[in-house]
Amino acid sequence: MEKLFDIVITTVFGLESVVKKECEKLGFDNLIVQNGKIEFKGSQRDIVIANLWLRSAERVFIKLIEFDALSYDDIYDNVKAFNWEDYLSEDGKYIVQGKSQKSKMHSISDNQSITKKAIIDRLQKTYNKKWFDETKEEYKIHINIFSDKATVLLDTSGTGLHKRGYRTSQNQAPIKETLAAALVQLSNWDGDTPFVDLFCGSGTIPIEAALIAKNIAPGISRDFDFNYWKFIDKNIYKEEKVKAYKAINDKKLDIMGFDIDYNAVQIAISNAINAGVDEDIKFVTKDVAKVGLKNNFGTIISNPPYGERMGDEDTLNHIYKTLSILHKKLTTWSFYYVTADKSFEINIDALSDRKRKLYNGRIEVDYYQYYGPNLLI
Repeated sequence: MEKLFDIVITTVFGLESVVKKECEKLGFDNLIVQNGKIEFKGSQRDIVIANLWLRSAERVFIKLIEFDALSYDDIYDNVKAFNWEDYLSEDGKYIVQGKSQKSKMHSISDNQSITKKAIIDRLQKTYNKKWFDETKEEYKIHINIFSDKATVLLDTSGTGLHKRGYRTSQNQAPIKETLAAALVQLSNWDGDTPFVDLFCGSGTIPIEAALIAKNIAPGISRDFDFNYWKFIDKNIYKEEKVKAYKAINDKKLDIMGFDIDYNAVQIAISNAINAGVDEDIKFVTKDVAKVGLKNNFGTIISNPPYGERMGDEDTLNHIYKTLSILHKKLTTWSFYYVTADKSFEINIDALSDRKRKLYNGRIEVDYYQYYGPNLLI
């Protein structure tokens, strides 16, 4: 019988429902959804598929053990008792990270040290050696303690899933790729109508929209830690990557990205080339007030300048006035804005149909959604 793992998908708070739908679409079932994570039983292939295809998740973990952690002995004994030799090679690099909240074992550094010592002590006996050079493949092990309950996880992704590999350059205060993908998915845009980003910056939102519409796996051009592990069948990754390339469609897209900053637009073009969607997106250097759009049931998703990206007050007022005019003019369009400005609706004189709290990194933002006539229920 094929071995099943306890797989944990982590998410940014507020995106659990988006990632759940992605998991269901990928065929994962019996999902347990909690704040910031989704759990299910899955195979090696499921681990590979999740890393390749999840657009709005942060990382993919294997949950190894759980136990009550009221003392350092609890941590040491439970970690040492685990069969680490089934997962870690003797030449691997073991990196232990940790978190602790509402727990007696509040010293994260001590928890990490005890965990690392327990792992090494176990492997010393298994491999009959006293010293490990730790020079080869990486294994990132997390010990998270919440309310005195410890969970030990193995990070299969390595670098976070937002690191697609295409964004070699970026402008100031960029939006994360995973959040950009979530914004597009929350809009239900399917690639059949025009798509516009009025403040495209380095192009992340239009690029993620193109990847979704073309059915390009977000992880298709990057590497993952699991690729180098002895207990993961390398043939599975090869097979799933071939399937991912075959799944790409040739849909013709009408995507445009505008920005007043010429250098930002050049970065966006370069990033689109890296992502393989440069022929699907037209980037233009233009002030938002000079953007001309037809009333043809399109979708606008933008991250308007604010905070770090804000110019002077006159510039911000100019932007808000222009957005207010666009809302009155483009009556068949759907508008979506993500911003940290709590007065956004007042500033553009338009009450949203729905507002959703999200996070861009550690910054709390709101996603203001204005539905066009084809989306109103």
